[in-house]
Amino acid sequence: MLRGNYTARMDSKGRLKVPTAFRRYIEEKYSADVYVTSLTGESVRIYPLEEWIAIEGRLALLPTMDVARRRFLDRTNYYGQQGVIDGQGRVLIHPLLRKTAGVMGDVAVLGYLNYLEVWELERFEQRLLTEPFTEEDEAAIARLGI
Repeated sequence: MLRGNYTARMDSKGRLKVPTAFRRYIEEKYSADVYVTSLTGESVRIYPLEEWIAIEGRLALLPTMDVARRRFLDRTNYYGQQGVIDGQGRVLIHPLLRKTAGVMGDVAVLGYLNYLEVWELERFEQRLLTEPFTEEDEAAIARLGI
C-alpha cells in the first residue's frame, strides 16, 4: 500500500523525485510505468499504470455518452500523460498540470493506497484547515469498523 507523507522536490525541468519508499513499492508491485493526471488541477495524481488501466476498464462499462464518464475523462485526459519513473527515481509532471497545481520546489507526496497525490505544501495545509474531518466523516469511517 502507498501510505504516509513525504516531502519531495520538483526540479527545474518539472521532474518529481519520487520518495524512495513509494518508488520501491511501485516498482516492485507494478513497474516503473505510471499515469500522471488530475481531476481538478489542484494537485497531481500519480497512478501505477496497471491501476489506471483498471480504472479505464471500469469506465468502459459505462455508455460512451454517459455525462459523468465524459467529464471524468475530459479532465483526466486534459491534465494527463503516461510516464515512467526513470532510473534516478524521477517522473515528469506535464507543464500544464505543474502550473495549474502550483507544484514547484518542495511538495508533499501523499500515499492514497493505490496512487500518489502531490500537493504544493501551503495549498495542502490550507485544504486541511478549510475541509476539516467532520463528525459525519467519522461516522462513515466508523461504519467500516475503523
